Amino acid sequence: MTLTAPTTPTLLARFLDVRGLTERLAAPLSPEDQTAQSMPDASPTKWHRAHTSWFFEEFVLDPAGGYRPFDPTFRYLFNSYYEAVGPRHPRPQRGLVTRPSADEVGRYRDHVEQAVAALIERGLDQAQTEVVQLGLNHEQQHQELLVMDALHLLSRHPFGPAMIDRPVEDDPDPAPLTWRAVPGGLYEIGHDGTGFAYDNEGPRHTVHLVPFQIAERAVTNEDWLAFIADGGYARPELWLSDGWAAVQQHGWQAPGYWQEQDGQWVAFGSGGVRPLRRAEPVCHVSFYEADAYARWAGARLPSEAEWEVAAGDVAELRGQLLGPDRLHPGLAGRHMLGDVWEWTSSAYLPYPGFRPVEGAVGEYNGKFMSDQHVLRGASCATPAGHERLTYRNFYPAAARWAFAGLRLARP
Repeated sequence: MTLTAPTTPTLLARFLDVRGLTERLAAPLSPEDQTAQSMPDASPTKWHRAHTSWFFEEFVLDPAGGYRPFDPTFRYLFNSYYEAVGPRHPRPQRGLVTRPSADEVGRYRDHVEQAVAALIERGLDQAQTEVVQLGLNHEQQHQELLVMDALHLLSRHPFGPAMIDRPVEDDPDPAPLTWRAVPGGLYEIGHDGTGFAYDNEGPRHTVHLVPFQIAERAVTNEDWLAFIADGGYARPELWLSDGWAAVQQHGWQAPGYWQEQDGQWVAFGSGGVRPLRRAEPVCHVSFYEADAYARWAGARLPSEAEWEVAAGDVAELRGQLLGPDRLHPGLAGRHMLGDVWEWTSSAYLPYPGFRPVEGAVGEYNGKFMSDQHVLRGASCATPAGHERLTYRNFYPAAARWAFAGLRLARP
């Protein structure tokens, strides 16, 4: 993590803005919505609100001294995976923590916010500033997770209730699929040390790429309907072995949240169950599905290095980022940041020379560099300002509840 220390008013304003957005995202959800857990990989909204407060309490307030914890039991209840901090409540059982209530978690958040704000106003040294900035980016990550997890929970309801009141939109024709050539050669990828970045985004290093082409838009719902119509989920020759096993195990016949009603495909999203918009990027597909679709289309997934180099040509463009009144992708276009994260062919592994930072905060990324695949870009649940070309997101190959799609590449 490298950054320039902001002035105190700027940091305080950003702190309050980020914390306020978390509460705005949670506001449409009832206390019952905020407590339930729909699967082991997801967490209750209430837990996200508490855990992001615990992070500031554990890594900012407690080391500063003179802080009175809101409740000592929260150190156990709301630790996520930081082994160096101590024991924690089992992740698959977070939905069983009915107490504290959602209201008490709100009071916990207020307690922590007041203490951090007072600390910022008194003045922070460089190390403290860096940890506060890490905490803010950490909370932005959990804002996206909060949306993902809440949608997964509501999708399990028999009647698919909406999370927000989002208007029905027109269904335009998708943009044609065109390709952009990227020359081969030596390229620098990874974060250059300017501004905030997670440790896994560096060190910056040189890669060699052979010439390739990349699609100028993401794969759309209309594209995916053609894959389904051609028997894509019933053709084992298209799938990796583990992917085909996942299809059989889970009974996949379409992307996550898609349903067939009276011979037509609809999808669950933030506005409830809606007709598919053909020009939207396909969303909630696993790495296995993305890989199979690419093979069916006579193409492949780009490597993360190819993706980052190609994205540099359209770095100024943005798709849909987090909007509390939308929480849904826009239309597929030339942008490579926004709408949906894009699966790459790359396993999540350390860059040459990578070393996690020392201490408990060093458990942030490096410990997960096994059996995960890299996604690049950003999604409609990624807060504005949290997106960048070097960001390395990662999920297991079978994960489908993220806002994940794909973009094709070819020689």
